[in-house]
Order: sequence, then structure tokens, then C-alpha cells
Amino acid sequence: MILEPIVIVAFALGIDFVFGDPKNRYHPTAWIGTLIAKLTPLAKNQNMYVEKLGGIFVVAITVGVVVTLLSILDTGISLLTTDWVTIVVSGVVVVILLKTTIAIRGMEKHAKAVLESLDQNNLDMARTNLSMIVKRNTKNLDKNHVISGVLESISENTVDGITGPLFYFALFGLPGAFVYRVINTVDSMIGYKTDIFKNVGWFGATCDTILNYIPSRLTGLVMIISAAILQNNWKESYKIMIRDGKKTESPNAGYPMAALAGALETKFEKINHYKLGNGEIILTTEHVNSALTMMKLTSILFFGLVIIPIITILSLVGWWIHA
Repeated sequence: MILEPIVIVAFALGIDFVFGDPKNRYHPTAWIGTLIAKLTPLAKNQNMYVEKLGGIFVVAITVGVVVTLLSILDTGISLLTTDWVTIVVSGVVVVILLKTTIAIRGMEKHAKAVLESLDQNNLDMARTNLSMIVKRNTKNLDKNHVISGVLESISENTVDGITGPLFYFALFGLPGAFVYRVINTVDSMIGYKTDIFKNVGWFGATCDTILNYIPSRLTGLVMIISAAILQNNWKESYKIMIRDGKKTESPNAGYPMAALAGALETKFEKINHYKLGNGEIILTTEHVNSALTMMKLTSILFFGLVIIPIITILSLVGWWIHA
């Protein structure tokens, strides 16, 4: 029983490393996003308190739908005639579904799209490609701040798209990974402090902050280990994470960002919001390639240093029943 969920995570990571994401129309996260987009207008209201209540319902209904579908799927698989068929089919289905909560190759694809535009000296296209992975206005960013945005996104995605869902899979199985994915998607779509979304998105943003508190800090620590293995500056990574981890508006995102900035011995900046790291903001494509390598190694190390121990301990105390 200990081995099954560990093997599932290993295969899910391996599939993502090799194949990446399916097309949007086949991706559960796209379906989740569609549901959120349909529910959000229904939650809007001129009364602030009613609108905040609507935001709670957006999260609750989306989570409820996803968990219900997973329960129906689990029940259907359990009705198969023989135990070994059930185990095999269940394992394959869980691997495929867990993989859809992970985005290693997806992040790499987006980052390289920005780099390709910069290599072609097409700054406008680089800004457009960057806008696909960050919330900030990219319209007037110079090359260095475009690359900074990519690096910040890589470090934040290491939590949102890799270690976060794996952490909650280790604790609560596939429903845990998908609830995390729902909350993260809600936050990315409507968790803005703007007049349009500040009320309806507050609950999703708050839930995202709570869920990412532990994974973001663990990921920062594992990034420091990755920096040491890759012969980056792990001492600076630790120093900057401790010093600058709290400088971002998000109480969580700053830790992996600062750890990466320190490891690369450079500075990240979101204009008028924060600066992380030392030195000047002089960034190159090599910084991005190094960050992608660190993201991949951090994913593997997080699996070995965090996920396997959690699953093992919870299995020994009888918590883990099925994936």
C-alpha cells in the first residue's frame, strides 16, 4: 500500500517530463476554468457582502462538482469484477489524472516561447507571451523585466504547478490534488484586488494563501538543495530567501522567488511592487535555462525528500487507504 501511491507520483512526474500537457479541450484544468467562468458572473452583486458570499459559492460549487466526479469515477472502477483489474485500472486512471495537475513541461514551453521571441528581437511578442503566465501588465516592460517576469513565474509555478498538488496528493490522495488545483485556478482567474474581482475573488485568494503556506516554504528549502547540487550559489539562495521572502504581496510566493534569485546571484523586480535579490537587473536567456533546470531538479528532490516520507508515515499510521 505504501508503494502504490509512490509509484503513482513517480509515473505522473515521468509522463509530464516526457509528454507535457494534453490540448486544452482535453485538460481537466480547462474544464475547471470553464466552470469558474460560468459561475463568476452569477456571483456578482452590487452588495459587497452578497458578492463575497457569491465568491464562497463559486469555490464550493466547483470543488463539489470535481470531488463528486472523482467519487463517481472511483465507485465505477471499484465495481470491476476482479481485484487485480481494479488495482491496475485505478492506478492508471489516478496516474493520468494526477499528471493533469502538474505542469513542468507546460511551464518550460511558456518560458521558451518568451525566449524565442527575444532571440528574434521581437520584444512585443515576448511581452505578449509573458502575459500568458503573469498577472502584471507587460505592455511597457523592457527586456530585463520581461526575463525577470519569466524567472518569477518559473519559481512560483514550481509550487502552483508541481509541489503544491503533489503535497496535497500525499496528504489526501487524488481529491486533495484536485481541490488544490481548483483553488489555484480560482485564484489565478478571479483572485485579483481590483474593483471587479476584489469581493468575488477574496475567498479563493484566501484559500490559495492558506493552502500554499507550507508547500511554498518547503519548495524554497528544496530549491536551496537544488542550487547546491547544480553548483549555483546555495548560500546566497538561503540568505536571500530568508531576507526577501516576505517582500511580495503574497505571503507565500516570495520564498521560492527569493531562493531562485539568490541561487542565480541576480535580482528580480516587479515594478512598484518588490525587488528580490542583490545586484543589478541584468538578465539573460541563460538565467532562464538555469531556472528551468532548477525547477526540474526541485520537482524530483521534492518527490524524494517530502512526498515519499509523507506517504510512508501516513501509510504506517493507517491514513492512506487509496489514491
